[in-house]
Amino acid sequence: MVSRVLQRWLASKAHLQTKKYLQASGLWPNKIQGFQISSAQYDERPPMSPILTTSYVHGACHIPLVSKTTGQCLEETTNRFPDREAVFFVKEGIRKTFQQLNKDVNQLAAGLLAIGLKKGDHLGMWGPNSYEWILLQFATAKAGIILVTVNPAYQSQELEYILKKAHMLKFILSNCERTRNVLSAFPSCDENSALCSSVSSISQATTHHLKLPELKAVIVLDSKLPGTFHFDEVMQAGSTSYMQQLQELQKTLSFDDPVCVQFTSGTTGKPKGVILTHHGTVNNARFIGIRLGYYWRVMRICIPVPLYHCFGTVAGGLMMGVFGATLIFSSPTFEGKAALEAIHKEKCTIIYGTTTMYIDMLSQPDFSKYDLSSLETGIIGASPVPKEIFKRIMTEMHCKELANIYGTTENSPSTFINFAKDEFRRKTETVGYIAPHTEAKIVDPITGLIVPLNTPGEVFIRGYCNMLGYWADPEKTKEAITADRWYKTGDLGILDEFGYLKIVGRCRDMVIRGGENIYPAEIEQFLHTHPKIQEAQVVGVKDERMGEEVCACLRIKEGEVVTADEIKAFCKGQISHFKIPRYVVFVKSYPMTASGKVQKYILAKEMEKHLGL
Repeated sequence: MVSRVLQRWLASKAHLQTKKYLQASGLWPNKIQGFQISSAQYDERPPMSPILTTSYVHGACHIPLVSKTTGQCLEETTNRFPDREAVFFVKEGIRKTFQQLNKDVNQLAAGLLAIGLKKGDHLGMWGPNSYEWILLQFATAKAGIILVTVNPAYQSQELEYILKKAHMLKFILSNCERTRNVLSAFPSCDENSALCSSVSSISQATTHHLKLPELKAVIVLDSKLPGTFHFDEVMQAGSTSYMQQLQELQKTLSFDDPVCVQFTSGTTGKPKGVILTHHGTVNNARFIGIRLGYYWRVMRICIPVPLYHCFGTVAGGLMMGVFGATLIFSSPTFEGKAALEAIHKEKCTIIYGTTTMYIDMLSQPDFSKYDLSSLETGIIGASPVPKEIFKRIMTEMHCKELANIYGTTENSPSTFINFAKDEFRRKTETVGYIAPHTEAKIVDPITGLIVPLNTPGEVFIRGYCNMLGYWADPEKTKEAITADRWYKTGDLGILDEFGYLKIVGRCRDMVIRGGENIYPAEIEQFLHTHPKIQEAQVVGVKDERMGEEVCACLRIKEGEVVTADEIKAFCKGQISHFKIPRYVVFVKSYPMTASGKVQKYILAKEMEKHLGL
């Protein structure tokens, strides 16, 4: 009882301090923020004594799951806080209240129906963070359209594969500097013909690409290309009749419906489309926010993470829709300096990022000139976090309640989260405490049996958060999800007696470079297309800034000569920039098992020694 009273007193004090700070800065909104829901209702605490006797934990919780769609959450939040600031895109200078945002969302949703999309259709988004991106996230959800998120760094082969795999009918792209022109992404196209056929009216637009017969239209955000829709045209197409159609359609939506398909690389090297639901993502956002005290904080969240990633869509976009958070997008793609400026000028109270992003922010030459004292908490995830970096974020960035988070796209995404006030050791040595309404167990990868506490094994997850499966890939779905609905993460972890998880490695050979998940098999397959390479093995080697870097260990065909620069040039423009090997080492052989399999963990250690890492 005493601890609960103390927790509420600390929460109240922090809330009042933040309110006073923001009022002095002229940033306190008209509507009252904080304490939106009784703190007693959301009282969740870490265990004070051991609770486990074996490596199985259930996030038992008195806070119920909700049965709401993404669109319903935004409508309810808009009704509560119509005049509260919802988003600010710093580079574009776009500020919108919830009322303005929701109006634009409805207009876009009606426009999507007007151009022929219907419930269950797939619409792809290929571009950096933008106001249009956040509109699309909620507009597709309201219209029952499944949003397919595409990494802007994908090259032609990867993009073509995803467009085909996801059966996308329409595709949105940005013409920004970092995003390649979609027309040049398909060299098989006739140079003189556009991706879309020319149209005289929005209702007659069709697309037929030599390699993509299912793709019916392309929508551009910037300069209009021949035969494409402009985003503004789609917005304007949402007439009154389509608004009425939208309202009727929303009555047919279920929280169990798919809301998006997010692609993540698999062990075969080909991306897999993870199907996520309203139920999984909405509740996941709720429990992240509850764990970090968003129900009482003033929420001005700096978002430098990409929206195409689950980190951005759930912990970012949905956090706005569920809790009424204000999202500050510092730049279209990550810029450390821009993030610091946004925190400084907009008095952000929460910051998100990967380890690499935080390192870049801390490394800015003029770091000391920025006032970051408004920060209270934040999330760090997607890659291992060195203790020293964690400490610097807490002290130099004033983010005293920084929390670690663990999850996978397949789990919507979070399954373990630190409490904001966890002790430093737990924040740096574990990835957090089990999330509410989630089960986890650690099993022996060979026997499949639960291992004793504090023993390494593969992490299995079960709960509302699990994906429906991989899009159009029943075999891979069957490999990933057991008959009794456990998702096999492929990560090696240790569960302690308090329910906290420590990640110690990966069953698979995935490389995590600056928060990007990279699977060696994909790079190996590509390298094998080089005429001079006999065999390619790719491993991750440690790197202080990126967490890990890609190292290609190559056996060259007899009599051939090739340089590391030639290999890198061969990769450029063919695979994503973050997959191009930082290191290329030529070897005569690989460490092998008795059965003839390459021992990659030994190879990685040999490479680190060879490279002096």
